[in-house]
Amino acid sequence: MAQINLLPWRDARRTEQKREFLLVLVSLAALAVLLIIAVHLLFTDRLQYQQERNDYLGAGIASLDQELAEIHGLQDKRARLLQRMQVIRELQGGRPVIVHILDQLARSVPEGVFYTELAAAGQRIKISGVADDHQQVSSLMRRLDASDWFEAPGLEGMKAEPKYGEQATTFIMTVQLQPPPDAVLARIWRQPSAAAAGAISGPGE
Repeated sequence: MAQINLLPWRDARRTEQKREFLLVLVSLAALAVLLIIAVHLLFTDRLQYQQERNDYLGAGIASLDQELAEIHGLQDKRARLLQRMQVIRELQGGRPVIVHILDQLARSVPEGVFYTELAAAGQRIKISGVADDHQQVSSLMRRLDASDWFEAPGLEGMKAEPKYGEQATTFIMTVQLQPPPDAVLARIWRQPSAAAAGAISGPGE
């Protein structure tokens, strides 16, 4: 019976299998490299896209911050304007009352007395002046106390001043404002012009 030598065939087959195995390994390695590159490119693209979004959002936030700052500035200006308007309204609304207070102070001055300084702090008025004698100062205090606009006159000090007269004295007194009767206030608001004219002309005119 003839014998066939299979060794060369087996060697060739083994060599072919090794070559195919190496080819598969190289293919897998190349595929892995390509996959890694693709994943890297994908993540790089995603990161770049996210960075662009972040830059866009950052620019939008900066723009909004600037607009908010401008809005706050406008609100502050509006608040200041409203405050000024309120002060103006209060001054305009209180003008007739202020005029009548000055008018009452002028009408309360007896003969032989004149004011040198008036200062107001809240509801308190400080009066400095010169009188021919101390009796005129007492008369002024009685007149202020009898007024509908003032109460609790108090003398803080008196000093002889011969340069104004033999018995002349300087004085400092205080008086408190008090709300006048409603009828008086109603008359003031109805006739502010007349009240102002009376204060300008002064007592005795």
